[in-house]
Amino acid sequence: MLNRRRFLGAALATGLIPATGTVARSAGLSGHPVLVELFTSQGCSSCPPADALLGELSGRDDVITLGYHVDYWDYIGWADPFADPLFTSRQRLYAAALGNRTIYTPQMVIDGTIDRVGSRRFEVEASIDRLLRANPAERISVPLHLSRRADGSVGAALPAAAVPDGATVLMAATTSRHVTEIRRGENSGRTLVDFDVVRRLAKVGDYDGRAVDWAIASESFPKGADRLAVWLQAPGNGPILGAAKLDLPAVG
Repeated sequence: MLNRRRFLGAALATGLIPATGTVARSAGLSGHPVLVELFTSQGCSSCPPADALLGELSGRDDVITLGYHVDYWDYIGWADPFADPLFTSRQRLYAAALGNRTIYTPQMVIDGTIDRVGSRRFEVEASIDRLLRANPAERISVPLHLSRRADGSVGAALPAAAVPDGATVLMAATTSRHVTEIRRGENSGRTLVDFDVVRRLAKVGDYDGRAVDWAIASESFPKGADRLAVWLQAPGNGPILGAAKLDLPAVG
C-alpha cells in the first residue's frame, strides 16, 4: 500500500517533476485542479447537502468534481438509477488506502489524499485550499492536456516526467446536472438534484513517465454525458498527480 505521507515527503528527493515543460499553475496556486470525488446515494437522507456542495464546487476552475453513486443503500427501498458496484469498489479501495475501517455516505475524497464528510463545507473547502496552496514539492503536478479532435475523440496528452512507480490514467464521463423525483426510501417525496454524476469510469492507460497522447473514442461517452474528467493517479488509489476536465457535446 502506498504511504501518502512518505510519497509526498519524498517527492523532492525523487525528482517527481515534469522532465519537459513546466508545472501547470493558475492564479499563483499550485499545480492541477483538485479532484473531489463524492460517494453518495439517492437513498441516503444525509446526502443531499453534500450533493449541493458538489454542485457549487463544480463551478470552480480549480476543482474537478465527480459524483459516484454507490449501491449499498439500494436495499432501503429506492434503487438509485446511477448506482454501480464499481463505484462502491472504488470507495472500498480508498478506505484501504486511507486506513479507514468502514465506508460511508456522503464521503468526499479530495485529491486522493484526504477524506471528509461531504456535507461539512468548512472542512472540505479548507482542505481544497490547503492543497491548492501546497508547495510544488509536496503536491506533485504533471501537466495533463485534453483536446477535442475532428473525429469526435478526445486527446489526452502527458509530457515526459519522472514518475518512479508509474501511474494510472483514468477517465470519468459525467452528466453535469440531473433531477430525480424520489418515490420510495429515506428521501421519498423529495426532488433531488445531482451534479457531475459519473456515468462511466474507465482506465485510459498506464503511464511510465514517457510522453504520451491517448485518443479517447467518442464511443466511450455514454448517453447523457456532457463532461469528461481525466486524471493521473499514483498506484494503490494514491495521490492525484494531474487532472483536467473538458465539456462534451451532449450525447443523446
